[in-house]
Amino acid sequence: MNKFGFAFLLLIGLQTSAQKIITSNYSFWRAAIHRTDGNDIVFNFKLEEVNKKKFLFIINGSEKIKVDNIKFTKDSVFINMPVFESAFKAKISNNKWEGEWAKGTSGKEQVLPLTAEQNNNRYDATDGNAKFNITGRWAVKFESDKTKDDASIAEFKQTGNKITGTFLTPSGDYRYQEGVVTGNKLKLSGFDGAHAYSFTADIINDKTITNGMFFSGAKGKEGWTAIKNANAKVSTNSVAMYLKPGEESLNFHFPDINGKDVSINDARFKNKVVVVQILGSWCPNCMDETAFLSGYYNKNKQRGFEVIGLAYEYSTDFNRSVKSILKFQKRFNVQYPLLVTGVSVSDTLRTEKTLPHVTRIKVFPSSIIIDKKGKVRKFDTDFFGPGTGKHYEEYKKEFYATINELLMEK
Repeated sequence: MNKFGFAFLLLIGLQTSAQKIITSNYSFWRAAIHRTDGNDIVFNFKLEEVNKKKFLFIINGSEKIKVDNIKFTKDSVFINMPVFESAFKAKISNNKWEGEWAKGTSGKEQVLPLTAEQNNNRYDATDGNAKFNITGRWAVKFESDKTKDDASIAEFKQTGNKITGTFLTPSGDYRYQEGVVTGNKLKLSGFDGAHAYSFTADIINDKTITNGMFFSGAKGKEGWTAIKNANAKVSTNSVAMYLKPGEESLNFHFPDINGKDVSINDARFKNKVVVVQILGSWCPNCMDETAFLSGYYNKNKQRGFEVIGLAYEYSTDFNRSVKSILKFQKRFNVQYPLLVTGVSVSDTLRTEKTLPHVTRIKVFPSSIIIDKKGKVRKFDTDFFGPGTGKHYEEYKKEFYATINELLMEK
């Protein structure tokens, strides 16, 4: 149980004056996660009440994350995120929250100060109207990029001052980002309970962005630049996976969340097309892939289609891992088995210890597609989620075609 765990066991009593302050007006709120370097990561949320039950919706552009584990005491609020090891606690005073955001990690729990107040705006737009409209696709270069195989892109949609978009990198997409362009300044941010991202930059003209900074979590900081290029593409060569020489199939078994041993060689998976999903409950892109795979599986399992999820968690503690994985199962109605590999995501030998037949797992999520004869037919290391718009639609279209083709094979 984390440092906030005790609070979530408290019963909700009679509504106090503090609760009335917080629920009397269900307008938008602006929250800020405060980094020690002063580069706050901001996001919006909205409180709602349905049938006397309170909900909070975290808003990033078109994304609205529903949070229903909210508890109030006399002068405080406690919120447990529906996915990830992520929680808030705050004191309520004069229509303002002051508290902390806590997030589980593979090491010490990360805790950052947080404040919130009623405000419809994500950012202050007093710097004036946007000088440029940067709608479109951009070729992005991050400071950490060292080769051509690190090619990334950004896609933005701007209306007046307001802008939404995302970044697509070899290791995945940065999901839903929302912000403003004021004068020649760009500000974007996104928060989903695990990712806490902020992007700033100077817009030189409608084809050049420079002096970019990417802030991530408590201390992450990286420069970036971008050139507008409608034909720019993401390169995923650097994160590709392959079968090792002489191999053609997988052989593994791990316990599921109930402790029952499940093997790829079980009768359930014989003569079926199987997707082996490589995930972690700490991973927002894995959350998006799980939502997709769960929906597809529940509609297509009768066709001879199966999925097995292999979870690489923050620790080797089975109970901690199960607790986090159960959030995924509940949130996305996962009916296929989710297995606990028992190997930490930070273990440099995680692939050798779990899937020795393949080359190194470099990115989460990844998927391995197996045909009816048990042979590996394809590796997917380029999942891009719903925050990427047409890239997500293209991914789904290719996935459907691959599975349908394999299902038709004798």
